[in-house]
Amino acid sequence: MSQSRAVLAVSNLTTSFRIDGVWQDVVRNVSFDIGARETVAVVGESGSGKSVTALSIMRLLSSANARSTGRIEFEGRDLLSCPIKEMRKIRGNRIGMIFQEPMTSLNPVLTIGDQITEVLVRHRGMRHRAAEAEAVRLLDRVRIPSGRTRLRDYPLSFSGGMRQRVVIAIALACSPRLLIADEPTTALDVTIQAQILDLIRALQEEDGMSVLFITHDMGVVAEISDRMIVIYRGQVVEGGGTVDVFAGAKHPYTRALLSSVPRLGAMAGRDRPQRFPLVDLATGEESIATPTSDTVRSQESPVLAVDGLVVRYPVRKGLLRRLAGRVHAVENISFDLFPGETLSLVGESGCGKSTTGRALIRLTEAERGAIRIEGKAVRSADRRDLTSIRRQAQMVFQDPFDSLNPRIRVGQAIAEPMIAHGLASPTEAKKRVADLLERVGLCASMATRFPHEFSGGQRQRVCIARALALEPKLIIADEAVSALDVSVKAQVINLLLDLQERYGLAYLFISHDMAVVERVSHRVAVMYMGEIVEIGRRRDIFENPQHDYTRRLLAAVPVTDPTRRPRRRTVQGEVGSAFRAVDFVAPERSYRQVSDGHFVQDSSRTGTS
Repeated sequence: MSQSRAVLAVSNLTTSFRIDGVWQDVVRNVSFDIGARETVAVVGESGSGKSVTALSIMRLLSSANARSTGRIEFEGRDLLSCPIKEMRKIRGNRIGMIFQEPMTSLNPVLTIGDQITEVLVRHRGMRHRAAEAEAVRLLDRVRIPSGRTRLRDYPLSFSGGMRQRVVIAIALACSPRLLIADEPTTALDVTIQAQILDLIRALQEEDGMSVLFITHDMGVVAEISDRMIVIYRGQVVEGGGTVDVFAGAKHPYTRALLSSVPRLGAMAGRDRPQRFPLVDLATGEESIATPTSDTVRSQESPVLAVDGLVVRYPVRKGLLRRLAGRVHAVENISFDLFPGETLSLVGESGCGKSTTGRALIRLTEAERGAIRIEGKAVRSADRRDLTSIRRQAQMVFQDPFDSLNPRIRVGQAIAEPMIAHGLASPTEAKKRVADLLERVGLCASMATRFPHEFSGGQRQRVCIARALALEPKLIIADEAVSALDVSVKAQVINLLLDLQERYGLAYLFISHDMAVVERVSHRVAVMYMGEIVEIGRRRDIFENPQHDYTRRLLAAVPVTDPTRRPRRRTVQGEVGSAFRAVDFVAPERSYRQVSDGHFVQDSSRTGTS
């Protein structure tokens, strides 16, 4: 595309950061352009330079520690040489930006209405009343119902998907010519992700704007972009039409990214979990994906038995804090989990998956129901018995950085549980730490490092090593790979499968990523509004889904083939509210058996049809 027709033309962009007094290039000689109404995807893993490129375009990097050279031409002006006063007029006005995490983009102490009207008053010179009316219109455009009443709400009262819609409304408030979307769907559930992608496409068609879409998700790239550029270690290694790149990627790194993507349906006809084929990012060479052995021993007693689990949170209002109702987070769910088996809990945010996981080891207290781990009752256990039970059941959380104390070296973090439970002396613990680190694919010498000295994937391996330190029989993995890049995700999942095969571990794998769940599971339970609406063998759920909600989850997964883009889907609401009145009585649910071990809830009674 000729630069004269380009909305944005980036030429030889080089951005450097000053580290320990030395300038180091993070982005080197990056060039691309975006045409009118065109969507260009910038693709690469964490640390490749994608977000730095976007921040350089917006001039949002600190001039004290960062510098950019080259040329960024937008509407006839070089943004790099624009006076800062002119740049402020362009940001949020002619160029809008959507960031990955909406809670860091929104001010938690200002109402949604204040944050939208601020943009309208500053950039469009509107009076407050007119700005409020326009804010309501914008909320309606991004499919937030009851916009006028929600203007007075704060960000915390919105779900993740709704908060991202608010951020989009702010970005679109001044009808920008260019929208930069930096990983806007990475942290969202598949159904909400599908809605956001549809929303961006629809708004792009209505306003005729161009979109720079930054992501590491090749499924999203296939679904939304016209052209794509691939960045590896700060340099563009490949670019072209999305269809052409997917059909005939030339660079090894591009081929590696494409090969690492979990594809829904890849496990059709297979009974057991299968390791991901690992691809060398430098050469593009691919290993063979091997299935796990059949380690499930269902004739044994279950490691975990759950019967009629109920978790409800009281909601109190008013000066006297009277009980106004309850949030029915988990409502009467039952399942077993056997040695060597992976049972995946899937569903959208707010469906009760994580609450279930936390309730199993009493990080959250249940209201009713029985939980037995290795035959021991969890809910009636005293402190000593609960400590013993938690030795057998360990939890791996989504964000490994939040799970590790930043002031403690990782070796100490892994050793502490062993010493606290009396399983090893400090000297013995040091030796076992070295063994555990090597077991999860790290070096024993890394024990002296602090968490910030590791990549995201390495930190998650440290958390897995810490979970293994007590030799548990059950590991609850709560969105343990959701925030990882595709190649790192594949490595961590393969590690979990190897450990399961070696030690007969049982996994409760909590996730919203249906393509990953298909790869790792023996059985799958689908949750909606605190209830299990369908449960069965992985093949049953993925190849013969019976519940409408299960079908909706599967239909929302991006297809990693740009020649098979879905037509615009009907934008559906998020998971409904689980708040119930004080006198609400949960109805009895009936299930029908579809096949051996495959049960589905009567959909006419769940409100999801």
